[in-house]
Amino acid sequence: MNPRIIVGAAASVLIAILVVFWLFASDVEGGFFSPSTQEVLPLTIELFNFSVLEVTEKQATLEIKFKVSNPNFKSVMLQHIKYLVYHNDVRIVIGEIGTAPEGFLASPNYFIILNERPSLIGEKFTIMNTGNTPELWEALAKNELNWRVSGEAFFNLSSITAGQENILKFDFSKHD
Repeated sequence: MNPRIIVGAAASVLIAILVVFWLFASDVEGGFFSPSTQEVLPLTIELFNFSVLEVTEKQATLEIKFKVSNPNFKSVMLQHIKYLVYHNDVRIVIGEIGTAPEGFLASPNYFIILNERPSLIGEKFTIMNTGNTPELWEALAKNELNWRVSGEAFFNLSSITAGQENILKFDFSKHD
């Protein structure tokens, strides 16, 4: 038998399977090729912990943790959280947990938030003492910061292609 006939037949069968798959998947709601139009309920973000861990003359180590809850039926992908920390309305640090997707082949650094239980997401960060803010350093040493944390969380359904990016703004302070 002619090898061209075998190759042609195999290619025809493969094309037929792909066409059937495409037609079936586009008819099913949420199919492989159909865009997702499902509305995503906003995540709930709480400030779980903000604490001063260690203070020396040269640097201070602090920890921040957010408690993230998902009210949606499906899991939600939390891409990243950008936050700012203030003392007496003067910004002392800008931080980011996770990363925004930048390229198709970039390695993922995001969090899957399930609907059954909240997730604790946080990090430790260091502030260097420049000598320009003695009031801040005294407040850190005494653990008497008059702090405020504000920022944004970026999330969508459990894949980058499902749904649009959603942004949740938050603001917490010591007086809450």
